[in-house]
Order: sequence, then structure tokens, then C-alpha cells
Amino acid sequence: MTPKLAATMDALTDMQRRVVKWDDGPLLVVAGPGAGKTQVLTCRVARLLDSSPDERFRILGLTFTNKAAHEMRTRIAMLVPDAAERAEINTFHGFCAQLLRQHGVHGGIKSNFEIYSRTADRQAVLEDALRGRPDCFGGGDDRLLTQIDALKARLIGPGQAAGHLRAKAGLSPEAAERLALAYRLYEEELSRSNALDFNSLICQAFELLQHPSLARHCRTVYRHWLVDEFQDTNDPQYRLLRRMAGDGFRRLFAVADDDQTIYEWNGANVHRIRTLVHDFGCEVIQLTDNFRCPPGVVEAANRLVVYNVQRDPAKAPAASAGRHAAGDEPEIQSRVFADDGEEACGIAADIAALGASERAETAVLARSRALLTPVRSALEALNVPVALLGRRDDFASPQVRWFFACLKQINRPLDRRNLATLAGAFTSFSGVPLDVEEVIVRSETDQVTPLAAWFDAVRQAAPPGLPAVEAVARLASGSARLADAVAEVMECFKGNDADGALKDDLSAWRRLEREIRQARGSVTLDQFLQEMDLSSKEPAPAPGTVSLGTVHGSKGLEFDRVYLIGLAEGVFPSWHSVNSGNGSAAIEEERRNCFVAITRAKRRLILSRARSYRRRSKKPSRFLGEMGLLDQVASP
Repeated sequence: MTPKLAATMDALTDMQRRVVKWDDGPLLVVAGPGAGKTQVLTCRVARLLDSSPDERFRILGLTFTNKAAHEMRTRIAMLVPDAAERAEINTFHGFCAQLLRQHGVHGGIKSNFEIYSRTADRQAVLEDALRGRPDCFGGGDDRLLTQIDALKARLIGPGQAAGHLRAKAGLSPEAAERLALAYRLYEEELSRSNALDFNSLICQAFELLQHPSLARHCRTVYRHWLVDEFQDTNDPQYRLLRRMAGDGFRRLFAVADDDQTIYEWNGANVHRIRTLVHDFGCEVIQLTDNFRCPPGVVEAANRLVVYNVQRDPAKAPAASAGRHAAGDEPEIQSRVFADDGEEACGIAADIAALGASERAETAVLARSRALLTPVRSALEALNVPVALLGRRDDFASPQVRWFFACLKQINRPLDRRNLATLAGAFTSFSGVPLDVEEVIVRSETDQVTPLAAWFDAVRQAAPPGLPAVEAVARLASGSARLADAVAEVMECFKGNDADGALKDDLSAWRRLEREIRQARGSVTLDQFLQEMDLSSKEPAPAPGTVSLGTVHGSKGLEFDRVYLIGLAEGVFPSWHSVNSGNGSAAIEEERRNCFVAITRAKRRLILSRARSYRRRSKKPSRFLGEMGLLDQVASP
């Protein structure tokens, strides 16, 4: 055992150590907020690798965000440096993309496919697919994409769509056939473009795994499987896991917490944990210690969540293993304001009085993004930098969008849609207009790739001395290495004249490139693009930046100081949940959202509400009373 792994194992609690050393079949670990689940997961992977130095099997770890996957890979590499490459830690979508690149040829999928995650890209594909076919669909394109996504969420392909829509969605035969045809044409256009949309990754991997030999290959190569945040799985992800496992796979290790099931809108289900235990025959171990939150927050969270009747009745309450917050401030503060404007200004003034290091560990959370807008404005008026929590699927600056499109064009030389993106981005920052159709004609006439034709057109139309263009041209011709070309182009764009969007993109690019190389080492262009496509493009926050986010966007994060705003009936819980036809189920999900929000706090938790929102009077949130805090609310 490596010294680092031995020391880490020694620091575990007895129950955590039992989980790490478990070798008695499938196991479900019920781990609440701050229970050290990432430490347990990574220690378990490291222990399995360390105990099998002469074996060649790999370990599969599945999670839900690239950030979580990167953190786990980094920790494993620290614990067992010489064996870390045997651990494949990835998101569900990242693993499926990798599976399709390696084996998709058996399903007619070329390995260098593009992944379309942006709605605008998918909209363009749909418009191309339906051009000249006004008879095949009804309604707007936006609704069509939503309907297609709903079918993919049930793993229903174009061939089964009409029957499902007639039987389950209640559509007329004619309407069902039109929508099924639109779905088929959309998929055919994706195939012609050598592309998959984000939702297709799991659907196509699920179809591919119907070949028993491939599922058997996955079970052989990946001898141990670990699933992080299992409660977040949706039906397609769970069915993928089941198909890959077959009937006899037993080396499954999952970590979950039903109290943190907050993505039901994405298909998560509070009952799926029980399904897992039944299907795989899992033993269950609960980790009750909360090492993150101060005792007052743990007590409030325990009081809150027991109002949910759908949760596992056998769960023990969490126990505080953290320290009491230092200083004179109480661990939990509750505040009330006259209206939502005063709430935003009051919270902003409070944060502005903090030092830069304290602000960097501060988050303002709300049930909806709309509540954060006035807080952001109030903070910016006080010159406090803010960053919005959440995923960003595209680069914001035309320079980096152009370079990214160039790399994609090198990898997929005949992609005309990407060529249009490339040319448009270049025109945005260079001011040099180039007609894409003329570039295509030049390509066909000169019998060169569209990108080579574009380089020729740029050299004729643009002033000399565009080193970024020439750096890409050398990469495209094979006379430069990927890493060298990337470094050269990034250096070209760096400078005092770079605007905010470009600086943010360069920061995001450097972070992503570093994470990819740490995780994968030396990568091919195809691998590099896949990792970039599936990664969020947000930049690293500047020093002293306050984080603003929805509850959903904050899951998996933690902050010294958390402000949870909008704790009023009809705001949090939301108006929809209060007035929903399914009543208690909707409120229970809102309560889980509140539970997740308050347990992000490591030192201080400030709960706030206003007496009116949008000039409408609001009662205090029921959650304040359930936490036993309603009588503690004080005006500022």
C-alpha cells in the first residue's frame, strides 16, 4: 500500500473503512451531505488498484459532472500514482461517447462523430432535415425537438415512435406518423452530418449493448463498477447499466441519498434506489456522520427532511461530526425584508462588507434564476464580482469559437455546417467576410479540403500577419503537433487588448486542457475534441468572486457562507408545487431542494425572505417552520 493511501485509510472512520474494504458482493452506500462519499469512493478505487498490481482489469467509475469526475481522478492519482490509468472515471455521457467511438462501427457510427449539445445546432439540423417536407410535421420546430427528446428519454427510436405515440401519448394515427417521420428525418440528417446529439449518446450506446459480446467485453475489461450520486440516474441511464451488467454481474458499488433526489424533471426518481437494491441484491450501509456542516445546520436539516413520507423510513438521522462555527456569529441566521428589492439590496450590502477571501467562499442560492437577477445587479452596483453557477456549453468569444471550429474541421474535413460556424466566427473578430459557398466551390474546383480552400481565401482577402491562422494551417497540414498548435494560438489571442469574453474563454480553455491532459495524458485530436465537447466552458472565477446559483446548480458544491433567499410560500416552495395536482409529491421534492441548499453551508447559513414578491404579499415558507426557525426570524 502506498504511504499516501495508508495514511488516508487510517484517517477514515470505522464505518468508512468497512465500506472501502467491502468485498462481499453488490453494495449500496447511503451517504448524506458531507459524509465523505468522494473520499470513500476514491479510496475504494485506490485500494482495489493497489491490491492488484499485476492484473490488467480496469475499474469503471460513473458520475454526473465532469468536475466530479476530474476531482475523483485527481484524488486517485495522488493515492496510487502508478496505477491510476487503470481507473476509467467518467460521466455517463462521456463513457457512452467513448464506447461509441471504440465500438460504434458495429452500429454504423463513425468514430469521429460530432456531438451537438447546443439547441441552436440541433435546431439547424432539424431545419435541414425537414426542408421541403412541410407535410411531415405539425407545430413549431421547438416543440418538435422537445417531443423527440421525450422519445429518446424513453429509449424509443424512430421505428417504434409511431406505435408509442398512438398507445401512450394518445396521438391520432396521422399525428403520430408525422412526428415519427420528423424524428426519422432528424436522425438521418444527424447521420449524414456524422453527428449525434447529446441525448443520442445513451440511446445509441444502449442499442449497441444489445450485442451480448460487447456487454460481456465491458464486464470483463471493467471488473469493478462504481456509481456516484446514484439517486440522480434517470431511466435510460439505469437501463443502460442493467443491460451492460446482464444477469450475473455482482461487482457493483453505488453511493446514493434519497434525500438529495432533486432532478425529477430530468427523470430521477426517489424510488429508483429501492429498484437498484432489488435488482442487484445490494447490501446497504449508511454513513451518518456529516463532516461539512456545523451542528445547527445538521439539526435543522434533520428536522426538515423527516416531513417527507417517501424517504426510506429506516434511515438514521445525520450526526454532526464537524466543528462549531468559530466567532460570535450564530451558525444560522434568519432575516426578513419588506419586499424582494430590499432583500436583494440587504443581502448585497451584507456580502459587500466581507473581505475578498470571505466573498470567494460565499454563495447566494435561490429556487429560481429570476430571484438572483436583482441580487446580481445589487452586488455589481457595489463593485462585488459575481459568477453564475451552472453549465456553459459554448465558448463566448468569436476567437475561441473559431479555433475550436478549426480543430473540428481538421477532424471532420467535409463538415459544411461546422465550416459555416468557423467562417462566421472568423468574420466576427477579423472583419474579413468570406462566402462559405464560394469556399466550397473553390474546394471542389481545386480538389482540396474545404478548410484548405478557406485558408487560401483568407490569405487572399485578409491583411498579412495572422499568426493564429498559420498556426492552424500547420496543424492541418500535419507539420505541427496538437499541443504546440494549441499553445501558439492561445498565445496569439492573449494580450492586454483581449476583452472580457476572450479572457474568460482563454481561462476556461487552459483549465479544460489541463484537466484533459491530467486525465488522459497525451491525447489524439479526436479524444481532445470529445472531452471538450462534453465539458462545461465556464472560466475560473476571479479572486473575491461571489457565487450565485439555483439550488439545482449548487448540488455537489460547498461554501463557508450560504445565503438562501426567497423562503416564502409560492416562492420556495414554488407556486407550481403548492398548487400542483400531485400535492405532497411536489412539495416533497421542493423540501429535498431546500435540504440540499442548506447543507451546502460549512460555516454560516443565512436564510432570508421578503413579505412581498412582485408586489404580492407572501407568507413565510413552511420550511422555516419545519426547521424550527420561524420564530427566530428578525428584521434587519
